[in-house]
Amino acid sequence: MASKSTVEVFTRKGVDEKVAKLLVENGYTYTKVARANEKTLRKIEKILGERKLKRVLNAIKTKERAPKKKAQKPLKKPKITKKEIPTKIEPLRPIETKMMTMLEKSGRTLPRAVLRDLATRLERVKMPDKLLRQVLDLACERFEGHVIDPNESVGIIAAQSIGEPGTQMTMRTFHYAGVAEMNVTLGLPRLIEIVDARRVPSTPIMEIHLEEDVRNDLDKVREIASDIERTTVIDIADVETDISNMEVMVRLDKRKMERKGLSPIEVHKKLSKAKGLKGLADLRDENVVVRCDEPSYKKLLRLSEDTKSTPIKGIEGIHRAVIRKVGGSYIIYTEGSNLEKVLEQKHVDKSRTTTNSIMEIHEVLGIEAARNSIINEASKTLEEQGLTVDIRHIMLVSDLMTNDGDVKAIGRHGISGRKSSVLARAAFEITSAHLLRAGMTGETDSLEGVVENIIVGQPVTVGTGAVNLVWSPAKKGGQEK
Repeated sequence: MASKSTVEVFTRKGVDEKVAKLLVENGYTYTKVARANEKTLRKIEKILGERKLKRVLNAIKTKERAPKKKAQKPLKKPKITKKEIPTKIEPLRPIETKMMTMLEKSGRTLPRAVLRDLATRLERVKMPDKLLRQVLDLACERFEGHVIDPNESVGIIAAQSIGEPGTQMTMRTFHYAGVAEMNVTLGLPRLIEIVDARRVPSTPIMEIHLEEDVRNDLDKVREIASDIERTTVIDIADVETDISNMEVMVRLDKRKMERKGLSPIEVHKKLSKAKGLKGLADLRDENVVVRCDEPSYKKLLRLSEDTKSTPIKGIEGIHRAVIRKVGGSYIIYTEGSNLEKVLEQKHVDKSRTTTNSIMEIHEVLGIEAARNSIINEASKTLEEQGLTVDIRHIMLVSDLMTNDGDVKAIGRHGISGRKSSVLARAAFEITSAHLLRAGMTGETDSLEGVVENIIVGQPVTVGTGAVNLVWSPAKKGGQEK
């Protein structure tokens, strides 16, 4: 006889009573049916039939209990320790304090950077106060002469100042620092890359500076360069496909292995863990053999390709590392860039190591670093071509590209495409699409910028156009209003 309690467990879950009795009579409890494997299910199917088994399984599955949630431990209160804010500005030197006091008395001001520059030059010079006051007056005059006028059209001047010398630039690539096979994009293509805010430059390059204790030790520098450079199996071995035995032979080159500081065991470990090769690699006579687990030539060919491209050591994205001696110490130049991983390496000077990928700098070091990178890269590109452009024009462009916390391109996908004025957007690119969308959505243009006022034939709101002159006529009797 089937026990009532066991039958009730089934019926409570929605299983028919007759079916439940039949299952219990044959020695099947609810747990056994719920955890049954394929073999057990076939036996139950012979007793009940296919339809009834499906109903039983559906009833059991839908009514399955959810796993119990573990009681969460109360979160510990974080300990907040007071930290000192780092000083980003150098404290004033005695001569700077003296100059600031003199300026305050005369009612004039100079920026801290100009004062610091003056102080550096005059620090070791014995100068009477009268002469120092004259120097400060002259510096103030020169500084005020360089300050831009109110309502000046700085954007047009900056565009003209960068665009005009840009026409003199050559479209070429340049061998980097005299190193063979290592090119860097220069000239107009590089300038276009910078202002387009390209995610990956056409020739990404890193300049890796090392810490003081290792930068003069060539062997140590070579070891660091070897750890940074991406090394794959094909760089240290000959890969052959043995069709008769259905295996891939990796014949390791001892000289290359020594140069990279690798052993056959390390290569075997890496190949054993590689995607698509797990458990197929064996060590045989200081060489590695990758077995094909299927009698398929297609699979063997794929194994051969996977083996060749398996990385053994190094940082992803860095294809080549070159060591050069500059100013008495060694610097590593790399083809390819991965700033985040390079900064994690030991003995790398994090304060001086840089890359020509602006977007990478933004992701790793933040928007201020990206702004400085745009200024440095653009001014360096222009200087290499022998063109002189005032740094302030480049600074204006970089400020515009980074002012909202993200690096934007100067184009229809960036600054020009995000302008509030419909006519300004339409004047740049894809005119009909902008005007059509503006008409459909009912946009209005307040005609505040330069471009839109020129289009409609009005005076622009910069320079003299930004000032309204009012003439009040004299009253009768010669008295003015």
